[in-house]
Amino acid sequence: MLAVLLLPGALRAFLPALIARSALAMGGLALLLAVQDSSGSYTQAGFATATFGIANVIAAPWRARAVDRLGQRIALTVMASGQASGFIVLALIAEAEGVAVVWFLVLSAVVGLTAPPLGAAMRMIWASLTTAGDQRTKAFSIDAVCEELLFVGGPVVITAVIVATSPATGLWVTAATVSLGTAAMTSSASSGALRGTGGGVARGDRPLRQPGFARVLIVLVGVGGVLGVAEIAAPAVAEERDAVAASGWILAAFAGGSALGGFLYGQLNLTSGIGKRLFALCTGMGLAAVFVSQLHTLGLFAAGLALVGLFLAPSLITGYLIADTIVPESSRTEASTWINTSVNLGASLASAAAGIVIDNSGGWFALLLMGVIALALATAAPFARLREIEPPVVPAPDRCEHS
Repeated sequence: MLAVLLLPGALRAFLPALIARSALAMGGLALLLAVQDSSGSYTQAGFATATFGIANVIAAPWRARAVDRLGQRIALTVMASGQASGFIVLALIAEAEGVAVVWFLVLSAVVGLTAPPLGAAMRMIWASLTTAGDQRTKAFSIDAVCEELLFVGGPVVITAVIVATSPATGLWVTAATVSLGTAAMTSSASSGALRGTGGGVARGDRPLRQPGFARVLIVLVGVGGVLGVAEIAAPAVAEERDAVAASGWILAAFAGGSALGGFLYGQLNLTSGIGKRLFALCTGMGLAAVFVSQLHTLGLFAAGLALVGLFLAPSLITGYLIADTIVPESSRTEASTWINTSVNLGASLASAAAGIVIDNSGGWFALLLMGVIALALATAAPFARLREIEPPVVPAPDRCEHS
């Protein structure tokens, strides 16, 4: 799987893209701690981070559409500059006295609205460097694994920075990360070659207008739902067992399982159709969630969540591959972003509902209920449509052998 990193131009774009993408893994926590430190209120800090997250999700398809139209170099540079500026102004007012909370909310919205879709953009670079099939699956897999690791390590890094300096410094570091990383990524030849359509995309080429694509998103809402419930249920179960300190380790097991799943998925030479794979993975995740809901000792529960996580990254990778197959090239950045949006929507809705269920019935029941819902949503997988358009599976040549 690592061989795809040796493709001409791959590392030159991928490494700075990872640096830039780490800003999203660090930004939420840096924002939370900076607002709390300035205002003395976790309530205000929570509102600020919620504003950041909601603005990010709402604007995601439009930002991706701009990348498809204007090309990566122009669109990503403008967005990264806007987000970095927002973080810098937040850092400045966080150190000032008597700043009204509304300014924190406005600037949180700015950094959410302008977040560059770096993950989707990097997947478009991978698509331009690889051949469809096994080679592209490996590229998307290593990309997903590294992204999982960013969200494990990013909060740790920014917390260390903030503890050693100040919350405002954490915002400065986040601003530098997104601006410098994006500049280095978009200055690569492989990113610069993706110049965009130069005009509007035909309505018929929009991702949501492609037959079967909306059904893929429905399936992935279930995946996001399991993710959202797991992130709430883990600390709740730990608290029920008087082991709150174990919450981080349980969530780390979940993230580690996802990273391992993505790595293994990239190692396999799969010949089954992507529709069948999507159904199998999402069904597996739902069944795993139901199974784990019956494990009532903390150690087994943590191991079970690692099993649930094993299906997360492969489900996302398969979603990206379907977007690459089902949507015209002129809209693929937007399509890839819709995959993330559907998962994030499922996670957000499930997180909100999980709190109510957990208060009344406990974390285990919340996971059981979401597992059943995920199983039901998995049946929406568009098998027939994907069979019609999916190219025959052939072994992909390793283009880096002669480089």
